[in-house]
This record gives sequence, structure tokens and C-alpha cells, in this order.
Amino acid sequence: MSQGSAGGRPPLEPTSAPSAPPNPFVHELHLSRLQKVKFYFLGVLLAPIRVLLAFIVLFLLWPFAWLQVAGLTEEELQEPLTGWRKTVCHNGVLGLSRLLFFLLGFLRIRVRGQRASRLQAPVLVAAPHSTFFDPIVLLPCDLPKVVSRAENLSVPVIGALLRFNQAILVSRHDPASRRRVVEEVRRRATSGGKWPQVLFFPEGTCSNKKALLKFKPGVPVQPILIRYPNSLDTTSWAWRGPGVLKVLWLTAAQPCSIVDVEFLPVYHPSLEESKDPTLYANNVQRVMAQALGIPATECEFVGSLPVIMVGRLKVALEPQLWELGKVLRKAGLSPGYVDTGSEPGQSRMISREEFARQLQLSDPQTVAGAFSFFQKDANGLVDFRDVALALAALDGGRDLEELTLLAFELFAEEQGEGTSHLLYRDGFSTILHLLLGSPRPAAATLHAELCQAGPCQGLSLCQFQDFALHDPLHGKLFSTYLCPSQPPNASSPGSPAALANGTVHAPKEKGD
Repeated sequence: MSQGSAGGRPPLEPTSAPSAPPNPFVHELHLSRLQKVKFYFLGVLLAPIRVLLAFIVLFLLWPFAWLQVAGLTEEELQEPLTGWRKTVCHNGVLGLSRLLFFLLGFLRIRVRGQRASRLQAPVLVAAPHSTFFDPIVLLPCDLPKVVSRAENLSVPVIGALLRFNQAILVSRHDPASRRRVVEEVRRRATSGGKWPQVLFFPEGTCSNKKALLKFKPGVPVQPILIRYPNSLDTTSWAWRGPGVLKVLWLTAAQPCSIVDVEFLPVYHPSLEESKDPTLYANNVQRVMAQALGIPATECEFVGSLPVIMVGRLKVALEPQLWELGKVLRKAGLSPGYVDTGSEPGQSRMISREEFARQLQLSDPQTVAGAFSFFQKDANGLVDFRDVALALAALDGGRDLEELTLLAFELFAEEQGEGTSHLLYRDGFSTILHLLLGSPRPAAATLHAELCQAGPCQGLSLCQFQDFALHDPLHGKLFSTYLCPSQPPNASSPGSPAALANGTVHAPKEKGD
């Protein structure tokens, strides 16, 4: 491959492009009457036998995984294993893994292209990451090392397999974890072929195969494409769609499932890409999307929430504000009847107990659920201005102009004694995080861009309302997220899947 190249209300759009790409976070499985009969029949006769045998094989993998690392210190595990441990245990796990997928119905793994050697491409990236069956790609890659969540170490059998694999572990709760992962990947990638290849899914979470999520910045790679060319897509495990048990059962009930693994040519970064990891990652993403025939999107996961790109701002596909409304209404609380008593511009930190008294909540589970929606300080307290704004947005009794005025009054700060109030970065970020689910760093970046036009580092009321109400793109965000006239279609990437009054269907949170 050559350097840097490869062979009522209008619905909310994820970007300013005229046509919106598919929503990669939603998978809808529609079965005909004949298909339902087939799955009922095979789901009773075939699926239980397949799943039972597969779990037996899964537990048979444990002794091989344990034997490879038994008696080794943490220092010894920082180097690649050799000798009988590598030969016996590696081949045992490889053979049993292929048997496990065979028993689940994956009778054929079709391989296209040629896998590069560890010297040619020390890092492999696979996409799209659409299901928990995707580790099947490890088999034609001869079980490379993987990048996985640190939390998976506590999962029975899976944790043992990760230790066997000498996996690189990343924690989503540790801000420094990602930097350590990058350093460890670089250490293994520059070992001169001493370490086996490292494989990871750069999207970081499961999608529905219809679009590629935004890639995380990486290092020189060989792209690998994963396709499931079956007549009915039972394998996709997206943020909203069939749950893990349904995906497992329907796939096991298929007479035969096929997976295609295609190795693309090694991607060598240009000089410009070497200096800009984000540009490099975006170009690799574009190459893989073109080969798959699907669009590359700016959608990604931030924490446990899927976000989309609207103009210059990242917003949650479904803001947590809607879930808060659902929790409160389930408890019989009407946000409009809560006396917030919050002083404009004055921070007032409250504990969970005071939060419960203020909202007149008595059930401990409801209190814990509602309190968890707000950002806490080091002492576990929340700013009651956050609560006041959230309740005002959920009440629905204010129009957008009144709501944005209240938001400004709550979080704007006085420049000096007797001077006008301005909305600074932290207050702006809090408002967008509460109302739109925007990640705070993304909101802070947008605030800096909006302030560039003026002499101050803050926004006046006129500037803030001009952004929130009259901006041709971002104004649509507030009107759609806070005052939708009807539940939008969930299959559109920028369309909220519920009314802003909190009547939503809670999505399944899926770890990856």
C-alpha cells in the first residue's frame, strides 16, 4: 500500500451533511412468520444442545490457560512465553477455541488476503466490532495478544484466558490507563518480532455493522475486516437491540453461520500521519469503511454513553436527563412541584440526604438512582443548581427561551462588582452536559471557539441564547432534545428515542 493511502419537527442530523449515515448503535431484528416458526423449532431442539456443548468446551479451556501461566511471576509475564508452555497450551487453546465456535454453529471461517508477519505489521486492527462472537477473528490470526477491559479479569474462565493471552488491559475508570496501554502496545510493537502481534478492536464497543464508529488513535497496522454474510443477522449485539441471551440463542439456532475474515494490505503512515495520530486513525478508518462498503461515522462511546457529532459538538444519543425523568416519574414525582430554591450564580452543594428531602423522595433505591445522575465533588456532594436546571427541563412548563434564561442565570458569574454576568467554560459545559448529554471536554472546546469572536472569555446572555436558540444547527439540538413533538425514530443516529418528559425505554448497558 502506498504511503498514507489505500487501494412535526425535522429530525436531528448527526452532522451538517445532507444525508445522515445509519445509526451504528441500534440493531432491529425483524423476523417473518416462517422465520419465527423455524427459530422456535430449532431454538428448542438445536440451540440448547449447542450452547451446552459450547460451555463444556469453554470450561475445558481453563486448564490449558491456567497451565501456561502457572508458577510464573508478574515480571516473567512481562516477556513473551516460549518452550513447552507456548507449544502445548497455545495449540490446545487454539484447537478447543475452534471447536467452541464450531459447536455454536460457525461451521465455516472463510479467510481472504494474507496475514502479514509480526515484523511487517506488529499490530492488527479488526472492524466492525459488532458482537461478542468477534473473537473468532483470533483463530486465523493464530491467537495474537489482545487489548481488553481490566474488569474482564474477574469473569470466570474469561479472566484465565486473558492471563493466558498476556492481554493488555485497559480500565475505562482510570484516566491514565489509556496512556499505559499505548506505551505497552508500542513496547511490544517495537520488539523486533519478539512479541506476537497485538490485535484490538479500535472502535472500542459493539455496533450493528452498518457504519464504522470513530476510531481511536493507533500505531502502524494491518486492517482486518469481519463480515457475517448470513441471510439473517442474528449476531449483532448493539447498544440497543437483542440482548446477549437472545443473540446467543438465535445464532445457535441457525443451521449454519458463516464468518468472513479479510486481511487488507498493511497500512504504512505518511509523514503527516506519523505526526498526527488522529489523522492517521481517521484515514485507516476510511480505508476499512470503503472496503466494507459502509460509511465511516463520527459516532463513538464516551464512558458508557454513545455520542454523535452535531456540527462542532458531541451530544449523547440519549441524554441521561431522560432517564432521570423516568426515575422521578416512576416514583410519582412531578418535577414542576419541586421547590428548588436555588440562588442564581451561587453554588450550593448538597448531600444525598438533603437531595432526598428536597425532592421529597423516601425510597432509598430511587434516591440513589436519581442522585447518581449528577456529578459529585470529592466529598460526594452535588451542586443543587444542576438539580434545579434538570428539574426545570423535565417539567416542560417553560419554553426554550425561558429555560435558557434560567440556565444562564444559574451558572453565569459576575465579572466584577456591578458588572454584567458572563457564562464561563465550567458553567457552559455543565449546561450542555445536563441538557444534551455532551461530554464536558467537548463542550469546553466549543465554548472556547464561541468566545474567540469576542474580547471576553465568557458568553453574554445574548450570545448564549443566540447559540442555543438561533444557531441553524445547534439550535435544532435544544428544540429536539428538550421539546420534541413526538418520539423520533430510533433508527436515525441523531434522533432521540423518547420524549423529553422521561418516558423512555432504558437501553441495555453493554460492556465490551
